[in-house]
Amino acid sequence: MSRTSTPRTGGTAAAAQPQRMLALATAGFMLCFWAWALLAPLGPTLREDLDLTSFQQSLTVAVPVIVGSLGRIPVGALTDRVGARRMFPLVAALTVLPVLYLGHLADSLPEVLAGGFFLGLGGTTFAIGVPFVNAWYPPERRGLALGIFGIGTGGTALSSFTTVQLADAVRYAFPFDLVAGLLIVYAVVARLLLRDKPDRVVTPGSLLTRTTATLRMPATVHLAFLYAVAFGGFVAFSVYLPTYLTTAHDLGRSDAALRTAGFVVLAVAMRPVGGWLSDRRHPVPVLVVAYAAVAALALLAAFELPLIPLGTLAFLGMAAALGAGSGAVFALVARLVPPDRVGSVTGVVGAAGGLGGFFPPLVMGAVYGATDDYTWGYVLLAVTAGAASAFTTTAVRRQAGQAS
Repeated sequence: MSRTSTPRTGGTAAAAQPQRMLALATAGFMLCFWAWALLAPLGPTLREDLDLTSFQQSLTVAVPVIVGSLGRIPVGALTDRVGARRMFPLVAALTVLPVLYLGHLADSLPEVLAGGFFLGLGGTTFAIGVPFVNAWYPPERRGLALGIFGIGTGGTALSSFTTVQLADAVRYAFPFDLVAGLLIVYAVVARLLLRDKPDRVVTPGSLLTRTTATLRMPATVHLAFLYAVAFGGFVAFSVYLPTYLTTAHDLGRSDAALRTAGFVVLAVAMRPVGGWLSDRRHPVPVLVVAYAAVAALALLAAFELPLIPLGTLAFLGMAAALGAGSGAVFALVARLVPPDRVGSVTGVVGAAGGLGGFFPPLVMGAVYGATDDYTWGYVLLAVTAGAASAFTTTAVRRQAGQAS
């Protein structure tokens, strides 16, 4: 009995290792995203305290997002080179500095912008976790694993739900102190427990060489476009939906914020579902259906139907489709990209997704300003999603077939 128990125990421990690594990576991703999103809920407070214009308020919120999105490109390439065991605790520890600076020292617009610039570092952890999780799981299970990791984007929802409430109930700096403390604990734990896959392939060459080679890969461009539509659409709605609901449907701010939170939670929850479906079927049909659903539901939303029930169903349907599509894109990354390039490609694709969220709100605002109506904004969304579905059916399907 004793001879057979040892290998069985060792096998169980080995099987549990990927799950532990996934849990550690997801926790770090969520904490860093929580830090990354600290300024957005405080936008109205900063506007009042610092006497900001509407544009300056938008700028304070946008700077961390832009830096976090673009910063994924070099961070992803560095992760391919040195591994997540070094990058995760390093980025978590460095993010503590701008968090504490913003909570205790920044009291003017230039100082808030400077702090927000370095706060963007927290948003780069997406490009650390994806190649890390990808390496720990076999191809047939990567979609679900990466989808579970993507739940870490819910850190933005944590910030939305808690930042203003904690600042009002305790003191302004308290949410910053709380997040900084959690990041310090995570950095220590990650350094002690996080392990890169032993047979991880390391990409040779300089950072510039690897990034240039990544940008020249056709798969990088295709995946960046798909993620810009899926995750970019999610980001756009999470930012602009409160404005739309208060303007078009005369909802109060708290009601609009609560409905937006429901949209965000559903989209985040559907991300692992999209990955799981991609494992069971294939990412291509999941993406085709997701983008087609977004196109159809955007056309329904263009009619500005009553929120109860059709309007709400349209927005929740789009949340589910965008979340599932985001999960399916990274299941497709695992199939199309060599393991030693996943970090670099994830950096570019993640940047495209983050930046893709900025254009729809600008378009919606411009359309409403010109026509006093949102119809054409939703029509443009439907056309974009339809184009993504058609592109997936043709070019992406062919590329996936070649990779198989």
